[in-house]
Amino acid sequence: MSRAARAAASGIDDVLAFLPCPTPQAWFRQAAEHLPTLLIDHANCEKKAAGTALGLLYRYVDKPELLQRLARLAREELRHFEQVHVLMLARGIAYVHLTPSRYAAGLMQCVRQREPFRLADTLLMGAVVEARSCERFAGLAAVVPEDLASFYRGLLAAEARHFRHYLQLAGAHASEPVGAKLEELLAADRRLVTEPDDQFRFHSGPLRVTPAGADTAG
Repeated sequence: MSRAARAAASGIDDVLAFLPCPTPQAWFRQAAEHLPTLLIDHANCEKKAAGTALGLLYRYVDKPELLQRLARLAREELRHFEQVHVLMLARGIAYVHLTPSRYAAGLMQCVRQREPFRLADTLLMGAVVEARSCERFAGLAAVVPEDLASFYRGLLAAEARHFRHYLQLAGAHASEPVGAKLEELLAADRRLVTEPDDQFRFHSGPLRVTPAGADTAG
């Protein structure tokens, strides 16, 4: 096993130990059936991740270590967006507007909006999002065409690294122990990725099955 492969495997082990549950297999089956929506929403997620990092850069200019790590993370997320967009272009997938999933908004309800709690809560949320994304990349590699599978395998180490960085930064900038807030965020993650959803998205739960037996999408 190569050095990069060993690092990715180690990162995935950390991610799986961290998350409260695996993604339901129904979601992965549906992902293979909704590749255009998957790629469009993945592109959206990479842009949002970069935007979150940039927002923190603007808000917390007095924290040098935070600025350095988030600047690198934002650049990497934008590079991932470019790579997803290339895959979309190669498949002739138009970049159409999609309504956002309920995942990020559901996690955001756990984030306190007053300081000094807002920063640590936001960083903890970032750790949960990156961990869930990493876990889904690993599972997607088993169900999508090989060019996409290779791409998703290639993202594993970066996503695991982002997860660890967010978790470390949250601990470094918290004004209180982070355990209780992290448990709250993980409980929200469990609910949001396992409960049936009315639209397929990168971070959605499994699609709700209609009475006729067909999945819904949007």
